[in-house]
Amino acid sequence: MNYDFDLFVIGAGSGGIATARRAAEYGAKVGIVEFDRLGGTCVNRGCVPKKLMVYASHFPNYFEESQGYGWSVGETSFDWKTMITAVNNEVDRLNKIYQRMLNNSQVKVYRGYGKFVDSHTIAIGDEKVTAEKILIAVGGKPVKPDDIPGVEHAITSDDIFHLQEQPKRIVIIGGGYIGVEFACILHGMGTEVTQVIRGDKILRGFDDDLRSEIQAAMQEHGIRVLTNKPKIAITKTDTGLELKISGEEEETIVADAVSLAATGRIPNLENLGLENTQVEVVNGAISTDKYSQTAEEHIYAVGDCTDRINLTPVAIQEGRAFADTHFGGKSRQMSYENIPTAVFSTPEAATVGLTEAEAREKYGDKIKIYRSKFRPMYYTLAGKQEKTLMKLIVETENNKVVGAHMVGDSAAEIIQGVAIAVKMGATKADFDATVGIHPSSAEEFVTMR
Repeated sequence: MNYDFDLFVIGAGSGGIATARRAAEYGAKVGIVEFDRLGGTCVNRGCVPKKLMVYASHFPNYFEESQGYGWSVGETSFDWKTMITAVNNEVDRLNKIYQRMLNNSQVKVYRGYGKFVDSHTIAIGDEKVTAEKILIAVGGKPVKPDDIPGVEHAITSDDIFHLQEQPKRIVIIGGGYIGVEFACILHGMGTEVTQVIRGDKILRGFDDDLRSEIQAAMQEHGIRVLTNKPKIAITKTDTGLELKISGEEEETIVADAVSLAATGRIPNLENLGLENTQVEVVNGAISTDKYSQTAEEHIYAVGDCTDRINLTPVAIQEGRAFADTHFGGKSRQMSYENIPTAVFSTPEAATVGLTEAEAREKYGDKIKIYRSKFRPMYYTLAGKQEKTLMKLIVETENNKVVGAHMVGDSAAEIIQGVAIAVKMGATKADFDATVGIHPSSAEEFVTMR
């Protein structure tokens, strides 16, 4: 049978675009469909605009800290509209770049919703296209929990980038990394922030030392973190949004016209027409094998819609592995071991490998923990007591480093380098034999005893 395309991709986020371009480089005829802006969550509502806002939130600290080094900083002010306009202008610029990259790769771009008519046919409005292979890369979307009365008054993490005015008071519901990052961003910009979580610590799933360190630092910086609060109700009033928050005690908080629900994301599978295929959905996500293949042998899926590890670089790697395998003659699969990740909170955190709890579950008592906590040199003249935490987890039978965690300035930049060593199977002896760069915080990873 003759098809319109060798590969058709549904979703032009990071994973979908990376796959389409790589397959086209190998000579495949490729089409891609996207109903929203090119680049997906990361470029438009996630990594890129959020990181720019992180940078913006740090300037008050820089102004204050510079005085310890002899600088005089005059009166400062922050204009939300200027910042948010600049951020969105950068997003616009990146969208045009993505369009040019797809054009240069000769990938045909369709605008609209792609929906399966059958396992080889996609409808985009009134038009239908066919493809020999189809890749689903539709990403995820924020979800508002249905157990919070009045949740319709809350905005999601996507909406924060389009607020025309800075909220003076905000309540952030949820302790995941998105909620933590926005709590720190808005606090740095001068918003009064309260974060409400159902458990006793933020960042479930991360190493406990990292969780405790960030939560304590956030509270010391002035963010109010309310723990063990399983019940929340929101009411819209003339003075703002009134939240009744219950745990062992009940408390009422009034937010300044906005409450941010940061309670997670789910695969964006609505109206995709999967019922017209043999693709299986398990626990709300597309089920795939180690080669990203679904139950329909010519349909594949990558990225957040599979709900494995929801990170942009993971989606890109999955997509390129698929393209290399099927169009480049280089069979390979994605490795999910030792994937580094970061939380762009204040202080920043980054991690690779096993948490201490995971290591103890896997290796029992055959692990050794190396921990260091110190004040970086930068803060001595600034007169601040900000701390950096570094932690190595070593499996003692082979002396192999199986986890590395950090809280502190430039944690993501430092852990990215450490992740190479961990991925290669470096031992603690390898770390010890590495000469440190002095004076730097990063050298602590090779001097811990």
